[in-house]
Amino acid sequence: MDDRTMLKIEKLNVSYGAIQAVRDVSISINRGEIVTLIGANGAGKSSIIRAIMGLVKSRSEEMTFISPRDGKPVSIQGKPAEAHVKLGISLSPEGRRILPQLTVEENLTLGAYIRDDAKGIADDMEYVYSLFPRLKERRRQKGSTLSGGEQQMLAVGRALMSRPDLLMLDEPSLGLAPILVDEVFGIIREINAQGRTILLVEQNAFAALKVAHKAYVLEVGAVGLSGTGAELLNDPKVRAAYLGG
Repeated sequence: MDDRTMLKIEKLNVSYGAIQAVRDVSISINRGEIVTLIGANGAGKSSIIRAIMGLVKSRSEEMTFISPRDGKPVSIQGKPAEAHVKLGISLSPEGRRILPQLTVEENLTLGAYIRDDAKGIADDMEYVYSLFPRLKERRRQKGSTLSGGEQQMLAVGRALMSRPDLLMLDEPSLGLAPILVDEVFGIIREINAQGRTILLVEQNAFAALKVAHKAYVLEVGAVGLSGTGAELLNDPKVRAAYLGG
């Protein structure tokens, strides 16, 4: 295992009844990287990220997380989502899943539920507001009153409130207007530049590969191709299948 490795997965399998959604997928993520999973609908991308988070049952030969906080490798296979959050893994889920009856500030506070450092939580809330100024303007508004783009910002901000080492983003651009897609990916770059490792699941292959240090192409639940973001952007098969030629 590379001494920069943060997450290593060997032969991950996920099934829903008789349907096998993920087949023998192996991936690795190094500290400081943006790693993206791309592929068509139903390729297994979200199943992988949900398995890493402990939200679906899975089996694998290895699923190891190495926290940069202490450098100790920990098996996360079979552990519940709360244990993953405590280790330093956080997820902004597909569909945002904010609580519409709570205010922006209450949603963000909920993201820090495992923490008891009041000053740190307050500092991180200001950090989230610095990334997403519109959330600060709307901090007293209920989640249900936000636009789709603002709800996506809130979902990412909420995930950041646990102060994760590995931030996982599941379809952050889904349903957003092109100008907001550019804004969200700009913020992903900024979060990464500030030291956070990111695992990104995204249907917008062009935008995802542009920001990725490393990428995996999922085809019917298995890894079909892998390489740097730049390599896959220029791969004829990837261009034909996902980038309009």
